[in-house]
Amino acid sequence: MSAVARSRQGRLVRRFLYGLIAVGLVAAGSYVWNGTPYPATDPDAVAARLKAEGQRVYDEAVLPDGADGVGSRVETRLCSYRGLRGFAHIDSGRLDVRSFELSWRVTDVPVATARAAQARTRLRLERDGWKLVSENISDLGFRFEHPGTGDKVDVDWYEPTGTFALSAYAPCGKLPDGFSEYAWPAADWTPR
Repeated sequence: MSAVARSRQGRLVRRFLYGLIAVGLVAAGSYVWNGTPYPATDPDAVAARLKAEGQRVYDEAVLPDGADGVGSRVETRLCSYRGLRGFAHIDSGRLDVRSFELSWRVTDVPVATARAAQARTRLRLERDGWKLVSENISDLGFRFEHPGTGDKVDVDWYEPTGTFALSAYAPCGKLPDGFSEYAWPAADWTPR
């Protein structure tokens, strides 16, 4: 191979390597700026999981008569930007990413009823592989997290009002195009 051909081949190899380096720097810069992408989420599947958990805890609570008026809705919450971009949007959340929550509360629940309900729920969560995250969120309460989904369940009882409360959460996920939380029939929940 002649010196001219080797020189031309060397230039092509260098250009190729410079191109790879440039692409790598752009990709790294994008990752640092945007952070880890949020996983895609199916709001209907998330709502079904949270409502099922809300129903399980409601059933385990065996609440006194008059608690039938409990009803709720799966609500969405804004999620923050990740990476350095989060500093540029410190006061605003992403419109295309949401977390989810289902909460319900019943007042005037005696302490013995609340303790028994929480014991049943705690036993089932442990048996189903959920992990205890914290205790004593309220006067009598705990939080568990599902290792596969990242969903969290808080079961609390507040002594001053005798309020027995459930909050079930799903982590942030990227919404599908066209999702509207205002026209989302899967969000409504009433215990059976």
